Amino acid sequence: MNSEQELLAKWRTLPKEKQDEVLDFVEFLQVKTVKSQPITPTNKSQLGQRLRQIRAEIVASGEPLLTRDELEKEIASRRGGLQEDA
Repeated sequence: MNSEQELLAKWRTLPKEKQDEVLDFVEFLQVKTVKSQPITPTNKSQLGQRLRQIRAEIVASGEPLLTRDELEKEIASRRGGLQEDA
């Protein structure tokens, strides 16, 4: 008898109220386990995966990435123009 079968056999002998307590406890353990798992590629957002894919394609093409200053200028120009320092 494997663990799952043993658990089910014992669970079935419990009164309904105790069965519900077991289910609540298992749900608690499951939520606790999911929250403590590190982020892996399978649970990263699709947008994040797509952005990493686009970046990899740009790098592979040989096109240079923007420097921090170039990036800030690009963002500023898209938000209504550059603000020259006085």
